[in-house]
Amino acid sequence: MNTPSTLYGWFAASVAAHGDRHTALEVAGDRLTYAELDATAARLAALLVAEHGGAPARVGLLAARSTAAYAGYLAVQRLGATVVPLNPAFPPSRNATIARDAKLDLVIAEESARGGHTELPVPVVLLTPARLAGLRTGEVPALPEPTAGPDDLAYVLFTSGSTGRPKGVPTTHGNVSAYLSHVIPRYELGPGARVSQAFDLTFDPSVYDMFAAWGSGATLVVPGKKDLLSPVRFINQQRITHWNSVPSVASIALRLRALRPGAMPTLRWSLFCGEALTLTHARAWQAAAPHSTLENTYGPTETTITCTEFRLPADPETWPRTSNGTVPIGVLYPGQEYLVLDEDGRPADEGELCVRGTQRFPGYLDPADNVDRFLTFDGDGDGQARPYDGTEPLTATHWYRTGDRVTWLDGALVHLGRLDRQLKVRGYRVELGEIEAALLDQPGVAEAAVVALRAQDGEAQLAAAYTGTAGDPEVLLDALRERLPGYMVPASLAALAELPLNANGKVDRAALTALLSAPAAA
Repeated sequence: MNTPSTLYGWFAASVAAHGDRHTALEVAGDRLTYAELDATAARLAALLVAEHGGAPARVGLLAARSTAAYAGYLAVQRLGATVVPLNPAFPPSRNATIARDAKLDLVIAEESARGGHTELPVPVVLLTPARLAGLRTGEVPALPEPTAGPDDLAYVLFTSGSTGRPKGVPTTHGNVSAYLSHVIPRYELGPGARVSQAFDLTFDPSVYDMFAAWGSGATLVVPGKKDLLSPVRFINQQRITHWNSVPSVASIALRLRALRPGAMPTLRWSLFCGEALTLTHARAWQAAAPHSTLENTYGPTETTITCTEFRLPADPETWPRTSNGTVPIGVLYPGQEYLVLDEDGRPADEGELCVRGTQRFPGYLDPADNVDRFLTFDGDGDGQARPYDGTEPLTATHWYRTGDRVTWLDGALVHLGRLDRQLKVRGYRVELGEIEAALLDQPGVAEAAVVALRAQDGEAQLAAAYTGTAGDPEVLLDALRERLPGYMVPASLAALAELPLNANGKVDRAALTALLSAPAAA
C-alpha cells in the first residue's frame, strides 16, 4: 500500500479498509464507525463550502472533546484546507488575535464551546445541537477531491512567544506523514487498539492521538476533563491499550495513590511527552501497567509532535541513572538529523539541541519569528554555526534551534532543561532540574518544582514547591542540605495541594513563580 501523503489520506485509507466494521471514535457516549465519521465530516465540509461560497483556505476550530470537534477537524482536512484549533478555555482576546494572525476564512464553533467568544473577527459557522443532529443523517454530498499535497499546510498551532504575542507554527502534510509512517508501526497500532486522547487540540500530541489511531484502523477514545483527574479509572473502564499524556497525569495518579501494582492490565503501550518524565513516576507507572511498554518521547511543536524516543527496559534495575533523575529522551527518529552546539556554536558533548529533517516545520507563520531560531552549519571553515538573520530564504538545510539543553549518556540524549532554566546563583551554575530530582527522592514527595525569584539585591533566589505526604518543609530542606551544595538549596519551600498547570497539563512555572513571590508565600 502506498503511504498516504495527507492527513485526510491517512483517514480515508482506513475508511476504505474498515467502513462500518470498526469504530473510529468514542466520545461523550457517542460512538461512530469509520464510515459514519467520514459521512459526518463530509456533510460538515459541504456546509463550510456553502457558508463560504467555496472551499476555504484556513479554518478555525472552536470546539473541544466532542463529536463536533473531531468531525470539524476532518471536514477541514477533507477540503484540503488548513485547520487552526482554538481552545474554548483560552481568553477570547487571545483567540481573536490568533484568528487575525492566521488569516482565517471562517471559524467552526460548537454552540456549547463558544461562551464569551462573540467577537471573533471572521465569520462563524455555529454548530447548534439541531444542526449537529442534521449532520449525522441524510445523503452524503458530493465534494471535490482534496487538492492538498505534501507541501501544503495541514494545521497551524500557536505557541507562547517571548514577546507576549502567540507565534504561529505551520506544519505540512509531509511533516506529519513522515511522523505517522514511523510511529504507527512502532507502536503496533491497528484494529482492536484503543487509543487515549488526553490532549487538547491546541497541543500537537493530539495529532498523534487522532491520526495514529485513524491512520491504522484503531479506535480513538476521548476522556472528559474529569476523567483526566482519574486516569487509572478511565483506562480500565474504557479498556485503553495505548496511552499518551504529559507526565503530570502520572503525577496526579501517583498523588491519589491510584498507581497500585497491576492496576492497569489492559495497557500495551504507555507514551509520555511534553515535559520531563522522572524515573520515579516512570517506575510507579510501569508497576501499575505491567503488560505495557513505556516510552519517553520528546519534540517541540516545530519538529512535528515528537522526534526522539527512549524505550525503558522491562527491568527497572537496568534503567539509566541520570543526574537530574529524568528518563532520557533517546535517539532521533529516522529521517531526522541533530547537532549539539555549545554557547559559541561549535559541536559539543553538552549544549543546545538543533534539529532538521523531514519533520522540521517550514518556518513560522510570521517570517520575522524565524530570525535567530535557525542556524547554518556545514562543519566546514571555522566549524562554527551561524544564526539565521532572515536575509536569505529559509531552506531544509537550516537547523532549528530547540532551546533545549541536552547531553549524552550511554548512547541516548538526556534532556537537561531549557537554556533559560540554567542560571547563576552566587556565581555558580545551577540546573533547576537537579534540585527537583533531589526533592523527588525524599519520602512522601510526589511532585516538585523549583523556580528562580528575584531578591531585593537583584540576585536570583531559589524557591521550591512540592506536593505529597511529606511533612515539615524544614525537614526536607535539611535533607537537601545534606545532598546539595548550599547555593543549590532553595531559600523557601512550600507545601501545596497541587502544582499549577497550564492548558496543556504542564507545570505552569509563571503561575508558580507568582504564587511563591506573593507575600503570603514568603
